[in-house]
Amino acid sequence: MIVRKCYVLRSLKYIIANVVDRNNGRIVAIASTVEHSIKGSLECGRSCNAKTAAVVGEVLAMRLKVDGLNRGKEEAFTQT
Repeated sequence: MIVRKCYVLRSLKYIIANVVDRNNGRIVAIASTVEHSIKGSLECGRSCNAKTAAVVGEVLAMRLKVDGLNRGKEEAFTQT
């Protein structure tokens, strides 16, 4: 069973969220307002408010979804 835990760090300037696989201690996905792609989409350069946190959460969810889809394809190829 895969056990994943989400950690969120919020400072006065940035929001960083990552998901860690507790079975082997590796980071599965990460999203942060430090990233140029996220920082560029923010309004008025504000990188630490509720709307920004929602954007970081959506990006993290998309990355987890893509990681899950890719992992499912790998498992399908190894099982046949």
